[in-house]
Amino acid sequence: MNKSKGKGAAVAAARGGGTGGRTAIQIAVAFVLIALVAGIGIGIAVNHKTKNSVAGGTATPTVNAMPPAAGGVTGSITDTGSIRIGKPGAPVSVRVVADLQCPVCKMFEAANSATLTDEVNNGTATVDYDILAFLDRASSGTRYSSRASNAAYCVATADPTKFQGWLSAMFEAQPPENGKGLDNDKIIQISQTAGVTDPGLADCVNSEKYGQFVTKTTQQVLASGINATPTIFINGKAVPNQQNILFGQDGLKPLIEAAKP
Repeated sequence: MNKSKGKGAAVAAARGGGTGGRTAIQIAVAFVLIALVAGIGIGIAVNHKTKNSVAGGTATPTVNAMPPAAGGVTGSITDTGSIRIGKPGAPVSVRVVADLQCPVCKMFEAANSATLTDEVNNGTATVDYDILAFLDRASSGTRYSSRASNAAYCVATADPTKFQGWLSAMFEAQPPENGKGLDNDKIIQISQTAGVTDPGLADCVNSEKYGQFVTKTTQQVLASGINATPTIFINGKAVPNQQNILFGQDGLKPLIEAAKP
């Protein structure tokens, strides 16, 4: 069986079935019909969260002061709320917009996480991660997307050098759509296994310390015109919706290399 056709069939299946499938992979403006369907799906998700908002913490995330990791990798929170991982002066910028409940985001992460980690470590790229709360409706009332997004900020502010490994582990443990989502104890366990040792981590996760920041950031991204996950940008330009690029193994690597000045 042709591998690219098999991958395309898997993505098509994700599009057609399940909540995340409806919101999953519209990136290019040319796919107008898909964009409309995705926009409707995500509009429902955000409206559902707004009406059923649970009071979360009001803190704004800032990265703990610490010396750069070996090799100079640092982390920060951008003015728009992205989690930025990379080395100062990296010539290429990558932006990943994702939801930890999104099945197709899991496929993207599996295909490209090693590339993104390598490009950060070798100083080629900085990666801005927007881990959003689009899909709370797909976790049977447990608000998994919101809790997982809050945890992303907890990890990034505690130890940004562990963030990319944590993200991969969270996607590997992704619960099924319309299940109950991972509970906070499991999220904390994954974080600790990923090497996050901050004693304040558990309280940050359990109290949803950044809950209101997550809500605001998610709404801002939706208002900017992004209406699907994953959405990927390189040097500010959206990567077209081509399955072999987004979901082929290390598919982003040649695009990042081509974006070097």
